[in-house]
Amino acid sequence: MAYTVTIEEEKKEIASRYKDMLKDTYQTLSSEDKVLIRKAFEMALDAHKDQRRKTGEPFIYHPISVAKIVANEIGLGAPSIAAALLHDTVEDTDYTFADIEDAFGETIGKIVNGLTKISRLQKDQDVSIQAENFRKMLLTLNDDVRVILIKIADRFHNMQTLEYMKPEKQVKIASETLFIYAPLAHRLGLYNIKTQLEDLALKFTESEVFKDIESKLSVSKEEQQEYIDSFTKVIKDSLDREGFAYSIKGRTKSIYSIRRKMINQGVSFDEVYDKFAIRIIYRSSVKDEKFDAWKIYSIVTDHFSPNPNRLRDWITHPKTTGYESLHTTVMGPNGKWVEIQIRSERMDEIAEKGYAAHFRYKHGSQKESGMEEWLNKLRESLENPGVNAVDFVEHFKLNLYAKEIYVFTPNGDIKSLPKGAIAIDFAFAIHTEVGMHCRAAKVNGRLVQLSKELHSGDQIEIITAKNQKPKLAWLDIVKTARAKSKIKSILKEDDKLIAKEGKEVLDRKLRHLKIKLNEKTTNEMVNFFKLKTSFDLFYQIGNGSIDNTQLKKYANQRSNALMHFFKSKMNRNTALKEDFHREEVSTHYDMLVFGKEEEKLKYSLSKCCNPIPGDPVFGFITIKDGIKVHKHNCPNAVSMQSQYAYRVISAKWIDSTQQGFKVSVEITGVDTLGLVNEVTRVISGTLSVNIQSLNISGEEGFFHGMITVHVKHNQQLTNLMKKLLKIEGIENVKRITN
Repeated sequence: MAYTVTIEEEKKEIASRYKDMLKDTYQTLSSEDKVLIRKAFEMALDAHKDQRRKTGEPFIYHPISVAKIVANEIGLGAPSIAAALLHDTVEDTDYTFADIEDAFGETIGKIVNGLTKISRLQKDQDVSIQAENFRKMLLTLNDDVRVILIKIADRFHNMQTLEYMKPEKQVKIASETLFIYAPLAHRLGLYNIKTQLEDLALKFTESEVFKDIESKLSVSKEEQQEYIDSFTKVIKDSLDREGFAYSIKGRTKSIYSIRRKMINQGVSFDEVYDKFAIRIIYRSSVKDEKFDAWKIYSIVTDHFSPNPNRLRDWITHPKTTGYESLHTTVMGPNGKWVEIQIRSERMDEIAEKGYAAHFRYKHGSQKESGMEEWLNKLRESLENPGVNAVDFVEHFKLNLYAKEIYVFTPNGDIKSLPKGAIAIDFAFAIHTEVGMHCRAAKVNGRLVQLSKELHSGDQIEIITAKNQKPKLAWLDIVKTARAKSKIKSILKEDDKLIAKEGKEVLDRKLRHLKIKLNEKTTNEMVNFFKLKTSFDLFYQIGNGSIDNTQLKKYANQRSNALMHFFKSKMNRNTALKEDFHREEVSTHYDMLVFGKEEEKLKYSLSKCCNPIPGDPVFGFITIKDGIKVHKHNCPNAVSMQSQYAYRVISAKWIDSTQQGFKVSVEITGVDTLGLVNEVTRVISGTLSVNIQSLNISGEEGFFHGMITVHVKHNQQLTNLMKKLLKIEGIENVKRITN
């Protein structure tokens, strides 16, 4: 429909929207606050006076709408409302940061600056993966969390008006919203906005599915209200008798949540039994609200039988987002399971407004320390900016959506961890040094494996050792982003030490072969051993992958090459390149890694182009099936990379021989004092060899042992077996092949 409004009508509408925004602020505004907001509005109005939205409407409608979301939905104060009104002024008009700072001060200037940086990142044509933008955006948390909150409000309003964009833009923006902004809103406690973002995104990514579920929910609304009335009728007298001031209302499950449950559980719409919940909101003092919640729970369960496996107590232990509520599922009227949410008015405000409401109930230094503590938890996921961007986002999202457990330190302090976390995750949650030197763990007083999954209520004690270091295998079992990033960082440092030592070893060995180690020699050796960088060369020398025999082969080849240099230079270079290419594709380069950091991630090969080892490939992050690998010349490549650039991740084949392998060794001999200590000392002292298990038993002076270790190649195992055979008392060392 064409936009046809007179200038006078437009001015009246702008004034009306501005007044409406001011009327709906969650925080109480002083007269100074109103002057500040009016000043920001007038600058924004002047800056955007000649601009129009795609609908034909004045552009100023957008900043007013964003400011209204910031003021009411998120509940921030005057500086944030002013920054929301100004958030597009520097990007799209003649105004500068200096103008903003001069007029409104450093704080608002910094917020607008942060918002402008994010806006420019998303228009940067050189950035093909949206995940990189997401990481950079999150790093602005170190400046001011309000930048992110206002950016979410900006995206929320853009999603509300997405229907005016081109279809291909709609899908891209909606996919980005599901990928980035919805989980971030969830983590920031903005549950209402998160739910609406997901539903709006589904409306454009799967429009038919959205319309179908929406129409079915509309039909069942009247039935839902009747059910709430029948439930309320049963418990109303009991609640009134106890003197509670309360309200009972229904909360329909979001369309996106219903769709996700239908897919995950393989059920139809009618088979999703918890399509709505009943919420009991009561008035109480902060001092009595926990007692009152359990009292209401007791009243509800007096009338309806509870499901003992569906009790969730987020009042005693609130979520890290600040969310507090008591959830239970009971057998309601007509034999239907129904979820009941019991929360005070204060808790309900926090659930709706997130941290704006949470800190409204705190004052002064208590408010400051509370916000800082929360920000520190968020920053934990941002501590390792060197990792691959998509991997970073996936780990961050794991932490955003993870269900939580609550465990105890030996001193009784509570720690929150994602469901499925293990003892190593707990160790890194305590301190990086504890995780780094974690050797064993006691759970509830009993020694357990480090891979043991923890449960709410467990008390964990970590046993450390100075010589203990993280193992590569830990990356496959830890659950938290913090533990993963710290382990990777430590392993990389170890690799650097091995490479440094390897360079020194190589220098000595080459001198013995009358060869000087310089840049030319290094490049020759990298090509000869079919490696990628000098670091790979030094690392493989350091860990024993390249031994003396292989170095002598290189020296002989080099000597022969010098003899025939002048007459066969061109032919030899061609042959070498062809041989290198053939070897790379057919033999060693058989393992896929992703991104600039060459991370090992789970993937599956796509059926549309059937890539095989050696094919030039890329990864594509799907909504349901993780990473799918496609050939560069796949028929669908152009479509994926143009429409879903932020879900494309680089991939390449590497030499799998650099990975670790598990192997068992049998040892026998005469039992001597200190034998076990000597065996473990030898193994731990052997470079890049890690013990997985050790079992030694003795009888009548003889012993028999089984050792399982992780090695990177056969040469390491051979070296280890030779060292073990030198230990006093050991007579036989044998590799177990079966």
